Amino acid sequence: MRKYKNILSAALFASFMFIQLIILRMANQAGRGYLTDSAQEWVYCFIQVAVILGFLVHALVHKALGDKRVYRVIYAVDLVICSVGAAVMLFSSESTALYLAVTAVTVFALGCIGGAVYLRLAVSASGLRLGLCIGSGYAAAIALQYVLQLMWGAAVPIALALIIAFVLLYALILRQTADEDTQDAQPAGVPALTLVCAIIITAALLMFTSYYNSYIHHLQVASGYTDYNVYSLPRLLMIPGILLFGFLGDFKKGRYLPVAALCMAVIALLNAVLIGSDTYILNMCLYYLAITAAIAYYHLTFLRIAPHTKRPALWAVMGRMIDSAVVILQFIAGFSRMSAVAVLVMDIVVLAAVIVAMAVSGGFNLSPASDSEHALEETGSTQGMPESAPPTADPLDIIGESCYLTPTERRVLRELVQTDDKQDVIAASLNMSVNTLRHHITSIYKKTGVQTRAALCKLTVTGDR
Repeated sequence: MRKYKNILSAALFASFMFIQLIILRMANQAGRGYLTDSAQEWVYCFIQVAVILGFLVHALVHKALGDKRVYRVIYAVDLVICSVGAAVMLFSSESTALYLAVTAVTVFALGCIGGAVYLRLAVSASGLRLGLCIGSGYAAAIALQYVLQLMWGAAVPIALALIIAFVLLYALILRQTADEDTQDAQPAGVPALTLVCAIIITAALLMFTSYYNSYIHHLQVASGYTDYNVYSLPRLLMIPGILLFGFLGDFKKGRYLPVAALCMAVIALLNAVLIGSDTYILNMCLYYLAITAAIAYYHLTFLRIAPHTKRPALWAVMGRMIDSAVVILQFIAGFSRMSAVAVLVMDIVVLAAVIVAMAVSGGFNLSPASDSEHALEETGSTQGMPESAPPTADPLDIIGESCYLTPTERRVLRELVQTDDKQDVIAASLNMSVNTLRHHITSIYKKTGVQTRAALCKLTVTGDR
């Protein structure tokens, strides 16, 4: 059953990512031949603002309506608006006011849809191999978009692919049962330090790739590779890259992912500084690997943090919003106009920020013994459990707090440990179905790192997994 959910979640993410890649590419053409050259430069920044607004509006609507029928209707309306807008953009000229207006509405609707997709993944995160879902979904979207861009003038194949993707988005979001939609995701008090460090690391990694991209373009001019199409073959390295970093996100609770992302950035920087002046193509390959490491980090980190916060719909898209915010900052700050020395210095500064944030949050703690000390399951940044608890503290409460169990999961944990009742009896006593109980048990096992009820009982006594 879990494998089935993994496949559906990967398909959900792949569908959204493909739609996003195609629509944003078309949106970047808005205003060409209609706006002045100086105004045209602001279109890309405007698109990112519209995406962020879409994410924020979705979070507000979800907070106000929850997962009620009205929320589902609004999601369906967003899909219709986005799909119609994509069709207009695909079959009309970008040099018109209509194309510009449709782009604004479509990209905003895309942000709202993205909010729903990220929230669904966050709610289901504890029962998924999330790194596999994100990695395979992103890789599939990149591969399909690359194939279609080779025949970008052929609108019909692109339209057919978009129709399939929109249908999948609609079906995969709305197929979730009401029980899954309303499962407990109450906040368990995610430490503010964990949230702040995750934001700093994400922003710094994305800023590094922006500065690094600017720096290697300086090298491009110096090396004579002025005619090379950097968006063709090097970009394909994002496919194995996102699969690799997605695997690291699932391996050992994602303990190695932050360090891997940092190492990838350091390797890219060292290559550019030491031997990169004559290896522009290699620099571009390292750039795409570095950016996929950052993408994998922020997706997995915030999707796993979100269910344990007061605003899961907001935190689920936090990494993606930071991504767009960095793009806006890059445009306003004019990274491309800075000298090679200036962008190199800024790259070093932001990497130093990553190192400090990781040190503060425990990201460098790679010891196997630290499994029982992670305060937040599989976030990619660690926050240790208290070294000692008050003598009168209930061990079950300690486990519930340190492993970020929801209130319902804590009640299930208590029944599993303190009784010998079978699952049907426990389900009846807690007024839930057996399937719902099994879902919570699976989530408890995942969060505590044990595989059996006996091991769970042992954990409450000895603390050993």
